[in-house]
Amino acid sequence: MGDHPSADAVPGPPGAAAPPGHVPLPRAASPIALPHPTEPVSVTPAAAALLRSLREQHGPLMFHQSGGCCDGSAPMCYPAGEFRTGGSDVLLASLDVDGVPEPVEFWMSRAQWELWKHTRLTVDVVPGRGSGFSLEAPEGVRFLIRSHLAGNGA
Repeated sequence: MGDHPSADAVPGPPGAAAPPGHVPLPRAASPIALPHPTEPVSVTPAAAALLRSLREQHGPLMFHQSGGCCDGSAPMCYPAGEFRTGGSDVLLASLDVDGVPEPVEFWMSRAQWELWKHTRLTVDVVPGRGSGFSLEAPEGVRFLIRSHLAGNGA
């Protein structure tokens, strides 16, 4: 749940050769700007561009991240209000995305936020399909979260 290793990182001790079949992690499509120290969530330029496109197709948007297994730990993008939030969810941010006329709310399950509350989260987008109901799935890409420990200027 911390920073993702670079695309060149391989399992094992430093300097170890990549094991057969090793698939490097994707690099961010563009540099990741860390959120302001008081903001728990931000988006990369690539995620902002995808949000603008999804907004044109589907209207106002929202994110929810449940923290469940598999894609439940990925941020899911829905038309605003389509995913019903409740007392077990926390509104972490109302994201101002250039070119999107209204804020994009970012919700997370309270239990997941308890585990991640010491981090700053960045919504990014990478090639590949997730297995959830998130709006970007037909585009052949998926949203993901990159996390950074909060504090020390981060």
